[in-house]
Amino acid sequence: MAESLLFTTARVTTFDGPRLLTGATGFFFARSERLFLVTSRHVLHDGASGHRPNRIEVEFHVDPVDLRHTATVSIWLFKNGMSQWRQGVDSAGDVDVGVMEIDRSSLPPSAQICCFTSAHLQSELGDIEVGTGLLVVGFPLGFHDTTHRLPVVRHAVIASAFGIRFQGQGYFLTDARTHRGTSGAPVVMRDPASRDPLPWKLLGVHSSRIDIGTRDRQQDESLGLNAAWYAAIVLTLTT
Repeated sequence: MAESLLFTTARVTTFDGPRLLTGATGFFFARSERLFLVTSRHVLHDGASGHRPNRIEVEFHVDPVDLRHTATVSIWLFKNGMSQWRQGVDSAGDVDVGVMEIDRSSLPPSAQICCFTSAHLQSELGDIEVGTGLLVVGFPLGFHDTTHRLPVVRHAVIASAFGIRFQGQGYFLTDARTHRGTSGAPVVMRDPASRDPLPWKLLGVHSSRIDIGTRDRQQDESLGLNAAWYAAIVLTLTT
């Protein structure tokens, strides 16, 4: 059995009917008996780019020993013309986090899931220092262990003052090498004092790379910085 962190995260594939659109990352969050899938809002809908899927597929492990065995669950994004996900808005505008509730009865009985809960959120934001080491768990460019269907992790560090909304937005910056397909990934920090089977703090939801329009693409490399929305938004969207 692989470590619990790898079972918090699932590959999310978007479709317009039968037509494959994109691949991304999502993770599981539980409130009592309720189960939610968290990802980036732009994975579920992005009017600016014309990305308008009507369903997603999520892959689940179904054997606790043989990780080669998985099942895919299809989830419709609309019902009676109404979107089935929740997304946030704050004082600065839209928050790039989307949450969908999943009916546990629709999952395979043997689905292997590890869920973040409110206990995994960081209560004292001022305790987290700039430069703190993090992991981003996901499927960059769709890359993963295709035999055992497991995500990969990338190292990151906090690159802006944690607890302060960067440029007034509800996110902080990470310094990490990321790619398309990582959108919606959990941004986590090891909790060495935890006795929980999932000994990690959920600090954020990876959204996208940050760049500046004035960069000379011939002379200047990409900044290598990313936006991670503060994980507290997940509590608001799962109430």
